[in-house]
Amino acid sequence: MRNTLGRLGMARTLAAVLIAAAWLLPSGAMSQDVAVGSATATVYATLTVTSTAALDFGNVYQGIAKTIANNNAAAGVFRVSGQASSVISIYMQLPEYLQGGVSNDRMVISFSTTDASVDSTGANAPTGMVAGRGWQNINPHAFPAAAVIGSGGNTDIYLGGKVIPSVNQTAGAYSADVVLTVAYTGS
Repeated sequence: MRNTLGRLGMARTLAAVLIAAAWLLPSGAMSQDVAVGSATATVYATLTVTSTAALDFGNVYQGIAKTIANNNAAAGVFRVSGQASSVISIYMQLPEYLQGGVSNDRMVISFSTTDASVDSTGANAPTGMVAGRGWQNINPHAFPAAAVIGSGGNTDIYLGGKVIPSVNQTAGAYSADVVLTVAYTGS
């Protein structure tokens, strides 16, 4: 029995020595390395939208509709400024009526599917809108998804429309808000 206990003690000692040796020997599983990377970003210029000219129907007669084309000097003009060549989304909230300033009367205003143009040359002049200078005669209710800020950092949006005064429209000045919302798409 003494031999068995001696062998058992010796086996335990040998196992302890082997475990200690395994800890001391280099091992591929215990190897490590560290690398440091970085994260970077460049923030684009802030988008700004300015109404540079109101859609101006001027004087109108009772019962006679009046149309202003998007390439007319009286067209509404919005200037969008931001990061050149960036894709933007354009949404225009258009009124259904012009409201009388003195009276509580309303005058119908409508916009056809060809009442807007987008000019990325930065010319800011609807009368100079010619073929090859952006999108012409587009729907102001659904602007193209691929609109871009021009290479000079500006894009202009021109808006025409039509007012339809009733035969007994109250005399006076009428107005309504046209709201343009523009955002970078990230494309």
